[in-house]
Amino acid sequence: MPRSIAIDGPVGAGKSTLGAELARLLGYVYVDTGALYRTVGHYVLKKYGNTYSEEDVVATLGEINIEQRLAGDTTKIYLNGSDVSAVIRDDAVSAAASRVSGFKRVRDFLFALQRDVAKGNNVVMDGRDIGTVVLPNADCKLFLTASCEVRAKRRTQQLERAGQKVNYNEVLENMKERDYNDTNRLIAPLKMADDAILIDSSEKSFEETLQELYELARED
Repeated sequence: MPRSIAIDGPVGAGKSTLGAELARLLGYVYVDTGALYRTVGHYVLKKYGNTYSEEDVVATLGEINIEQRLAGDTTKIYLNGSDVSAVIRDDAVSAAASRVSGFKRVRDFLFALQRDVAKGNNVVMDGRDIGTVVLPNADCKLFLTASCEVRAKRRTQQLERAGQKVNYNEVLENMKERDYNDTNRLIAPLKMADDAILIDSSEKSFEETLQELYELARED
């Protein structure tokens, strides 16, 4: 039977970067579910300029084809044949992802895609409801977090390295709003599974956190 590692946690906790590296170390397939929601949010933003209307968002789902393709040690996200891996990391897209993820039809649309990958592969899958909803029977469940201030600082540095001009205070406020939306939405809110292991990386380096995840994943 394929083995699955579920990593949940708030925005900016490093799930994507750490999850991808953990998958590489284990020789597993990496599934970034947050990127899937970002891709839907990106498409809707381009078409309507906002993601406020559930009716408009749901109407676009039939126009969206998402593929995850391995490119060396990384996973690229393609939307209708175009590589959107970089553009979906924008803060506006991040906020859009938070909104569209609260719509049940969107979650249903992406749910099957996520489950199908896990059926035939050993996977490391990260998101906000992986251990609670998508893979409730995952072999190992991890909840990765850090203080909001640390996450905002890391996010600011990440965007600056990518050549974007950002303001830390704005990033912090956006992150607080995203945390509130993710934990208070009615459908599949962000929460730690009862059988998950908590990892707080606030005072840990990337390498220290990765080593901890690797040891926990292997122990299980």
